[in-house]
Order: sequence, then C-alpha cells, then structure tokens
Amino acid sequence: MKEKLWTKEFMIVSTINFIITLIFFLLMVTIASYAKTEYGASTSTAGLVSSIFIIGSLIGRLGAGRIISDVGTKKTLWAGLLFFAVTSILYFFAFNLSLLIVNRLLQGIAVGIASTANGTIIAQILPKTRKGEGIGYYSLSAILATAVGPFIGILLMKFENGFQWIFALNVMFSIVCLIIYVAVKIDVPINKSNITQEEKGSFLSKFIEPKAVPISLIALLIGFSYSGVMSFLSFYAEEINLVSAASYFFLIYAIVIIFSRPFTGKLMDTRGANIVAYPCLVIFAVGMFLFSQATAGWMLLVAAAFIGLGYGNFNSIAQTVAVKVTPPHRFGLATSTYFILYDIGLGVGPFLLGFFVPTTGYRPIFVSMIVIILCCVPLYHWLHGRKDKELLRAS
Repeated sequence: MKEKLWTKEFMIVSTINFIITLIFFLLMVTIASYAKTEYGASTSTAGLVSSIFIIGSLIGRLGAGRIISDVGTKKTLWAGLLFFAVTSILYFFAFNLSLLIVNRLLQGIAVGIASTANGTIIAQILPKTRKGEGIGYYSLSAILATAVGPFIGILLMKFENGFQWIFALNVMFSIVCLIIYVAVKIDVPINKSNITQEEKGSFLSKFIEPKAVPISLIALLIGFSYSGVMSFLSFYAEEINLVSAASYFFLIYAIVIIFSRPFTGKLMDTRGANIVAYPCLVIFAVGMFLFSQATAGWMLLVAAAFIGLGYGNFNSIAQTVAVKVTPPHRFGLATSTYFILYDIGLGVGPFLLGFFVPTTGYRPIFVSMIVIILCCVPLYHWLHGRKDKELLRAS
C-alpha cells in the first residue's frame, strides 16, 4: 500500500509556496514601472528596484539553511512569513526611491528564508519512497504562480490607483499565508547530535551542504541556459515577428509541465533519476534549437513544449536529488544550497548574455546555450549519474 502523499500539511505548504511565488512574479513585472511612474526613476534604476529582490532572496537562502539547522524548520518558516508580512506593509511607507529599494531587498531576504523553509518542510514530510513524485507536485504550485502572478499584476495596473491595489493584495496574501500556516502540524525534531565535528569545524558547511553542490552546479548551468528565454523572449519575438505566438509561450510551457511532472516524479521514485534526467537534458537542447531557429509561430510553441518537458522536469528531478543525497538533519542546507546556485544561474544569465546581444543578436546566443545544455549531459554523469544506482538501492 502506498504511503499517503496528499496530506493536509502537504497541501497547505504547497499553497503557501504558490502565494509567495505569485507575489514574487506579480511584483517583478510591475515594480519597475511603479518606480518610474511614482519616483521618476531612470530605466537602469528601475531595473535595480526589480532585481535587488533576487539579491535579497540569495542572502535569505544563504542564512536560512543554517537557521533551520539551529532552530528547526517550523520556527524558521514562521519568522520568514512574519518578515514577509511586515515588508509587504512597508510598501505603503516607502516614501522615496531609497526606501523602496531597501524594502525590496528586505522582502527578498524574507522570501528567501520562507521559501527555503517551505521546501525543507516538504522534503521532511514526504514519504521516502515518493519524494520525487511529491516534490514534482509541490513545484507545480510555483509553475502555476509564474503564469497567474504576472497576469494579475498587469491587470491591476490598468485600474485607477492600480499600484495601491497591488500592494494591498500583497499584504492580504501575506496574512493569508500566516493564517493557513497555523493549521500545519508537523514536528520535525532538531537533531543536533547528528552534527559532526567536521561540520562544527567547517565554516562553509554551516551554510552550504557539500553533498548537494554537484547536482546544484548542474542546476546553475541549466538555469543559466534558460535565463535568456525568460528574459529576452519579448525582444526576440519582436525581432523575428512572432509577437502573437510568443504571448502563448509560457502558457504552453506551463501546461506541458503540469501534465508531465506527476509521471516523471513517479518514474524517478521507481527507476532512479537517470531515466528522467538524461532524456530531459536532450529534450531541452532540442527545444532550445527549435527556439533559436523559429521562423513560424508553431515552431516557437513546439519549442515551448520541448523546453517545458526538458528544462521544467529536470529542475524538479535535480531538486529531489539534492535532498536525497543529503542526511535528513541537513535537508534545510541542501534545499538552500540548491536554490542559491540555481538562482545565481537565473540571475547572472541575463546580465552576462545582455552584453553580447548588441553585437550578435539573439539567435547566436540561444544557439550557444545548446552547447552548454549538451555539455551538462557528461557533466551530470560525472557528478551524479554514475552513482545514481547506489542512491536508488539505498532508498
């Protein structure tokens, strides 16, 4: 008989993840416009207002793993959600551009702490034999939020005092997270006896889980490869005259992930990560090739399907691997390690690739990403794939 997956705790924690991610994307697509409209910020400064949130998130993730090890997952999530609610309210008191930037940084830290603790709780409460499937379902909450958040944000901007409505919704959702979190009853003890002398003596191991680093490095490269699609799609679509088709890109991407995630998660639990990871990397490369060569709307949308199937599922599998290779008492550090490196790939990618756009255009940049993705196949094998059978037997 299968162990139960859809518990009340699982559904509540997944809902919190959905809300946090929704607010993240809702503000990411609107806050730069707010900075320009309200404070007359330059384009570069408005970009800083938007992106400094990610820097804060990295800071929060870096500290969250250590906090979880010291005080436990549930208290850490409480702290993150309270901090998140406070910074949501402070948008109404950001009377100048400097205060807005500081609050964006602080809210990023809050989200980094809350989302890391949230992901760690999921790793702790999922049955050992269904971790791949469970994390696959859990990550779907973020996929849905990436589609819903920007839609709500753009819709509210059309209203009179639209930004005030956005900030009010931010506060309301943050309070909802606190209210529903009261219903979560999990008791994962802090097992400090498992902290070895090596961990006590190593400064780095207090913030980073070494066993999760190999698969997280692959996630960094994969995130870097995808970051150009995420950031440059609208500009690329204008260049190749496929703006109409591009408006459906992320919808197709999300639909493919939603329908494929449950199957890939189950497959990983029963057959190991390799049977999913290798095909996903190849499929992602094929999707990137179609994306780079698109000359018609159908090619762009087929590319969206391939990228969703490949990149979207590899991301979930890699996150599960990061947890599975780690002792339970360091799940928090493993989760934060994975997302720190993954977020670095997503965040640094557009900045670095943007330097080449004026001289090369978009197509050559996306072609070069195919090379990086294909290089990840032997790199994955060397860093994890050759040891995956041992991990499957151990589980």
